[in-house]
Amino acid sequence: MALHPEVAAYRAARVAAGTPPLYTQTLGEARAADLAAIRAGGGVVEQVDEVRDERILGPGGDLPIRVYRPAGSGPLPTLLYFFGGGWTLGSVDTADGICRRLANAAGCQVVTVGYRLAPEHPFPAAVHDCHAATVWIAANADRFGVDPTRLAVGGDSAGGNLAAAVTLLCRADGPPLAAQLLVYPNTDVSGEPSGPLDDDPALFNRRSVAWYRTHYLADPAHSRDPLASPLLADDLSGLPPALVVTAELDPLCAEGQRYAQRLRACGVPARLDHYPRMIHGFFAMPGAFTDGQRAQRRAAAFLRERFGLPPRPDEPAAGEADGDPAAAGSGVGAAAAAADLEVRGG
Repeated sequence: MALHPEVAAYRAARVAAGTPPLYTQTLGEARAADLAAIRAGGGVVEQVDEVRDERILGPGGDLPIRVYRPAGSGPLPTLLYFFGGGWTLGSVDTADGICRRLANAAGCQVVTVGYRLAPEHPFPAAVHDCHAATVWIAANADRFGVDPTRLAVGGDSAGGNLAAAVTLLCRADGPPLAAQLLVYPNTDVSGEPSGPLDDDPALFNRRSVAWYRTHYLADPAHSRDPLASPLLADDLSGLPPALVVTAELDPLCAEGQRYAQRLRACGVPARLDHYPRMIHGFFAMPGAFTDGQRAQRRAAAFLRERFGLPPRPDEPAAGEADGDPAAAGSGVGAAAAAADLEVRGG
């Protein structure tokens, strides 16, 4: 499998530096290394009109949140964003760059949630923290300047898994959601992921997936719970419209595509934004990957559309080409084609 030139350069740098896989490190080492890698690939730190840290009451005690508010007065549409890290790594700092760029480009307030991590707090602690934060923000809309009729959830990797799980809880218990942004999400932790780079220690691979899953699931039987594996939910109807971002060389690619397909089969509008020759993590590292910049712009366009905001004059609408000549016939499979596929990247 040919690597995108930027992926090849990224991989070569990791090999030359002797960077060990996260799954060979202690939790403390892996948590520090993960944040350092994301910051190194994050590019320019954008300024936002207001950024502040708060604490709210969660199911297990206080939860840290970080609020990113772009310029503007009055209630704003708001995205609850859940960071990635295999439910094991990460903090509100992990998604700082993503949240800044989405707040500016989408013209919405973004709130990221410092949910509890495994293995100290295994499934379903993180799910209930993220849902509790969503409920709390909606209930405190006046305090936070939130338009509760324009509330969305999103996240990357494990954060995408948590966002999908939160939509299931919100469907039953509220609050109503306008959109879900799922970036290379884990949607089925019950099976064995596979892909063209299954065992490459320089990149995210199936051993990485297994390492995270072992920490998250104290009981392997929990892998069949829809809050752990949203793809296994009996019914996905009534969920908010979705944008699902996938990368061809990601071991989670197929399950992300299947989730988009199932959403559409259940009557949920779902777009699949697929990036050939890209790897897991590219969305969080736009300083290293041009497709990361492109995917973030398209995510922002999707949110603007769902929030009823006009397109930015310098950006395409969410369903339009992004100035990239990628061909639609790149062989990503029938599942992707059935999910309103938009192929991006080079």
